[in-house]
Amino acid sequence: MTPLKSFLLAMAIGTAVSGTALAEPVDKLQEVLDRGHLILGTGSTNPPWHFIDKDNKLTGFDVDMGRLVAKALFGDPDKIEYVQQSGDARIPNLATNKVDLTCQFMTVTAERAQQVEFTIPYYREGVGLLLMADGDYADYEALKAAGDDVTVAVLQNVYAEDMVHAALPEAKVDQYDSVDLMYQALNSGRAAAAATDQSALRWFMVQNPGRYKDAGYGWNPQSYSCAVKPGDQRWLNFVNTVLHEGMTGVEFPFYAESFKTWFGTELPTPAIGFPVEYK
Repeated sequence: MTPLKSFLLAMAIGTAVSGTALAEPVDKLQEVLDRGHLILGTGSTNPPWHFIDKDNKLTGFDVDMGRLVAKALFGDPDKIEYVQQSGDARIPNLATNKVDLTCQFMTVTAERAQQVEFTIPYYREGVGLLLMADGDYADYEALKAAGDDVTVAVLQNVYAEDMVHAALPEAKVDQYDSVDLMYQALNSGRAAAAATDQSALRWFMVQNPGRYKDAGYGWNPQSYSCAVKPGDQRWLNFVNTVLHEGMTGVEFPFYAESFKTWFGTELPTPAIGFPVEYK
């Protein structure tokens, strides 16, 4: 074969290979549909987000978000293979294709957004104040008016005192090594309020109906989103559509039932008419 013919053959092979690669882009949505089930990465130790219940079943609000996606894919929310992962495995498991989707109370940050594609938020976390239902203070305004007469229990953290003082500048702050000790301080009257995540506060109230109440004030907002591996816009668009319609559209009953189960709150039905996103 002459040098010219060898060159032309090599060019033809290269063009064919390149054309094949261009014709077969990564398509996670089709891959999941062909497989017949969703592979969801989530945790197992943090109620009400993800935990093993008394029937040895993985459950929680994060799990329900995965079930919502499976329902949209297959008409069956249980067509899921769960990968129970630690918090530090959330991004690596996406990067190595061990999971299709991670839903694990993952706070949206700019640094993480450089490594994964975040979906639209499905929950907005924040700090709240838990009170005894029959305690001395009716609500946040009463706590604030009491100034330094109020003691707030909080989980020990380098930022704990500043965090409490952002809401109650004059309050005394007692830090505890565990959540159980923090709640014990509230129950015993050593603290007038306990500062904790809003989700934990609501879950605790669900578990102890009538015993506690929410002071009615939240601060330090952060968004929780699911995440997918970068590079497949179709898959990201699909998951975003599912979550959006769960919160605002045809699957709202599914989302609302889960929200009430884990947080004890009945969500108002989305208003009919002009889309809420543009108000």
